[in-house]
Amino acid sequence: MIESDGTASLGEARIEAAYGSGDGDDTSSATVARPMEGKIFEQIYRPWNGPLGPRWVRNYAIYRHHVYGIVSGSGHRRYHPFVRLLLLVVILGSMTPILMLLLSTLVSDDATGFLNRMWGVNRYNLWGNVLGYFPRNLCMWPLLTALVVGGLISDDRRNGTSAIYFSRPVSRLDYAAMKWLSAASVLAIVILLTYMMYYSAAVVFKGEGWSYIADTLPIFIGGLLAGIFLVFTYTSIGIALSSISTSRFTASISFLGYILGSKLIAWLIEIQFNTTYVYMVSPYDCLAHVGQWLVGLPSNYDHPLALSVISLVAMNAASLAIFASRVASLEVTRE
Repeated sequence: MIESDGTASLGEARIEAAYGSGDGDDTSSATVARPMEGKIFEQIYRPWNGPLGPRWVRNYAIYRHHVYGIVSGSGHRRYHPFVRLLLLVVILGSMTPILMLLLSTLVSDDATGFLNRMWGVNRYNLWGNVLGYFPRNLCMWPLLTALVVGGLISDDRRNGTSAIYFSRPVSRLDYAAMKWLSAASVLAIVILLTYMMYYSAAVVFKGEGWSYIADTLPIFIGGLLAGIFLVFTYTSIGIALSSISTSRFTASISFLGYILGSKLIAWLIEIQFNTTYVYMVSPYDCLAHVGQWLVGLPSNYDHPLALSVISLVAMNAASLAIFASRVASLEVTRE
């Protein structure tokens, strides 16, 4: 009710019935609720009309978020301490040949020859530092890839963080490229950098000259190319498996199961039927076949090299196609 002075009256007010039946309607009344106390704020969305950062800055922010999270958790992707510890173990394990080279320079001449044969630069050791099955491609590289790419896309699908990316001026191509590059960079730092450090340490510790470098450089470049193919293939397969899953554990186990399981099945079939054609389904064996040709080693496989190359190309193409399809299905809303 409104008083004569214009103020609102709080409390009860009598409401007369519009139609009555004579059964006491003249005494009917209702209680009017008290008005809401407080203020209602008006919220107005004002779009950003200022200048946007360049494209490379937005892409670098995605890249930095994933790569820097390994060493710094502040504002970057959070890696579990156990994951960081395993990554440290893999890095230190990859540098053990460098330690053995240093040891060979400190021991007597009688033992130096043995250590040089075991750890020195030659075709087998350069190949083994990238594609050696044990311990690198049995324990180190698949585990490293699984830890890095396990939650790269699956976390975005599960938590809906793809909406944060695509609500900004970030294209799906940039999103996919930076995710792939983030995983490939971590693998390249561990695999390729330690490989180059091993070769450099062999030259420095032994005091080798330019003639030694000229003799071993073609072998070194062949092993480096094999390592690049390894990084590219493992990253593509791992990120494809991550994009079709909503659990980082499932993506990691699927990658380990595919890499190691395909190798084991092909090996068992070779023993039983004496054929190596089944190795074409194994990413490691296709890479090993190509790597042996790059560094000039005798092949361990009976099937032609061209089949391994075709299989390797098909694996990468299929993985990237799955990854692109899944990224295209991500919406600017939580799935």
